[in-house]
Amino acid sequence: MFVAMNRFKIRPGREAEFEEVWRQRESHLDRVPGFVSFHLLRGPSSAEYTLYASHSVWESRAAFEAWTRSEAFRAAHRGAGEHRGLYLAPPQLETFEAVEGVR
Repeated sequence: MFVAMNRFKIRPGREAEFEEVWRQRESHLDRVPGFVSFHLLRGPSSAEYTLYASHSVWESRAAFEAWTRSEAFRAAHRGAGEHRGLYLAPPQLETFEAVEGVR
């Protein structure tokens, strides 16, 4: 299992707008080989920002990397710059490989 997370620092008062952007977008993930699941997570808020993380689970690092080079990736991210005013900074990508798991 491989997990890719992007952390987003969202301007105070813009949280609902940020969440709506994610609800309305087409992710194209359901057609991608190796894709397992996706979640958008809301974290703590401060006077400076509200922290969010997008959390996608993949069968392998190779499946995730193939997606980043695919037309589905380009389609999912098309127009992303239109919402720059929501963010305090660019997203920060973090990746993790599973070393243990319990179901």
